[in-house]
Order: sequence, then structure tokens, then C-alpha cells
Amino acid sequence: MRKSHPIRRAVLAGAATVSGIVLLLSLKPASGPASAPAAGAAPQRTAAAQESPQGGSGAQRTGTRSVTGDAARTQYGDVQVRLTVSDGRITAAEAVRAPQGGVSGQKSELAVPRLNQEAVTAQSANIDTVSGATYTSGGYKKSLQSALDKAKADGPASGPSAGSSSGAPSGSSSSGAAGSGAAQARTVTGEAAQTDYGPVQVRITVSNGRITKAEAVQAPQGGLSGQKSELAVPKLSQEAVTAQSANIDTVSGATYTSGGYKKSLQSALDKAGG
Repeated sequence: MRKSHPIRRAVLAGAATVSGIVLLLSLKPASGPASAPAAGAAPQRTAAAQESPQGGSGAQRTGTRSVTGDAARTQYGDVQVRLTVSDGRITAAEAVRAPQGGVSGQKSELAVPRLNQEAVTAQSANIDTVSGATYTSGGYKKSLQSALDKAKADGPASGPSAGSSSGAPSGSSSSGAAGSGAAQARTVTGEAAQTDYGPVQVRITVSNGRITKAEAVQAPQGGLSGQKSELAVPKLSQEAVTAQSANIDTVSGATYTSGGYKKSLQSALDKAGG
């Protein structure tokens, strides 16, 4: 009779209820803080994901890209220039369209390689007209300027200056960085390479470890040999700047001159430490 007494049952039920309430109160504080960091972590991951595409687009703006100018009409056909631009500098230029056939085609073969070389050297459309190819030269310069304008529109004017400022951290001041850049720019002349038709000697301008200009200070002259030199040397010079090495193609019909050019170019590169 004592075990089933109503008061005893009430006391036991009350004790069980109190124990349950205590357990519930002890669980609530633990679940609250745990959920708060989890909610805060998600926005941090989202912000990081938004930053990485911005970094990627910035790398593309300062990288290497091709820009094609508008076609310029001339009396003998269209001229259209395509540039390769790297870190705000022209590293290669080529005419994707130029007058073809007959005398016009011959003039294009003579003039375009020279104009390409001039564009890389001048880093602008302020280049000389090739004698005997006035219309082609004029069209080339117009299309070149169009390509330069597009390159500036794609990459802000701050692009080239950013390239120059990137060297500033390595020096103690901007003037020191400029001084070091000037010290790195130099002209190196290779040994003269003898060929069956005369010596070929190449001179290169090297800036910051890169060939910015190449030219032949000696090449076979007179008669057919001179004509071949006029045709081949501008092409070889352009190839040297583009390839940044002596591993360049031989110009068809000017095998000896090409071979001598490459030998002298390699000699100049060896002297420059390239």
C-alpha cells in the first residue's frame, strides 16, 4: 500500500519533470554559438570567390594579346595590320592584308617586313615610308594606328605605367628603378659571318633581357646579291625580335644571307648573355 501511495507518485513525477527541464536548458546555449560561426563562415567564402575572378581579369589585361587594326584602303588594295602586345609593348607586327599580284605584290614583299620592324622599334605609327611603296606604307600606318588605338581602349593607359612601376619595388626609389632599366638597355654587335657573297653582321638592341631591335650592319651588296639582301634582311630582323633567339626561318631565295645572319645573330646573343 505504501508503494502506491499518491503522494509518493507525485513526488517522483515532479522530480522527473525538473530533471527534464534542467537537461533542456543545458542544451540550448551549446546549440546557439555553434550555429552562429557557421552562418558567419558562408559570407566569407562568397567574398573570396568574388575576388578571384577579379584577379584573373587583371592578369589578362596585363598579359599578351593580339589586336587587329581596321583595313586601310589604298589605290592598289587593302592593308591591314595585326599587333601582338605584351605588357603594354608591341612585340610583333604583321600585315594580314596587303596589295598582291604583279608589281604591287613585289612592293608589298619588299615594304611590309621593313614596316613590321619599324613598328616594333618605334612602338608607334610614327614610322618611315618605304621608298617605292608609298601607298602601301600609308595604308600600313593607318591600320597600325587603328590597332594601337584599339589596344589602348582594351587596356587603359595605366597599363604601360603599371609595367614600369612594377619594377619600383625592386629598387629603393622610382629613380633607382629607372636608372637600372637604362643600365640594362644596350647595343651588341655580333661577329661578322662570312658567306660566298660577302659578310653578314648583325647588331641587336637588348633591353631588360629582351631583343627590342635587330639590324644588319653588313650584308651582301650589289647586283642580285644586293636585291636579295634588301628582301631578306628586314624579314630576318623581324623574326629575330619575334623569336627572341637565332632560331629563325631561312628566307627563301636568300639561303647564304640567312645563314650568315643567323650566325652573327647568335654571336650577338652570346655576347649579350642571351
